[in-house]
Amino acid sequence: MADKNSEKYHAVMLIDDNEIDNLINQKMIEASNITNNIFTHTGARSAIEFLKNIEKLEGISENALPDIIFLDIDMPLMDGFQFLDEFEKLNDKTRDKCNIVMLTSSINPQDLNKSKKYKSVKKYINKPLTQENLLKLEV
Repeated sequence: MADKNSEKYHAVMLIDDNEIDNLINQKMIEASNITNNIFTHTGARSAIEFLKNIEKLEGISENALPDIIFLDIDMPLMDGFQFLDEFEKLNDKTRDKCNIVMLTSSINPQDLNKSKKYKSVKKYINKPLTQENLLKLEV
């Protein structure tokens, strides 16, 4: 059964200011075969602009939007929670399609509790991303 290309998701997005983490996570996702399309952003602001631009493309947006967004919390300029505040302002179609997984090195229980206030956040995972995390990812 594993041979059957078990692509679960059309696309996933990684948002992390640490390029090494992005690279490692990208390799993990590639190895897990859950998708062929991985968008990486080193800043939350560029990621939110990317999503806003996709929304403007009528007819294309659903295919271009990521099913899962792996979001780091601690980033300069715009952190993960500021990204979530902006994400909440996007249209319903975008918010319904994109499931957010907090992927963070934060062990602060306040961050976990704060993330639960956002309907779009489906899961909270501590770094590093592992094959086990990806296989158990049911969002």
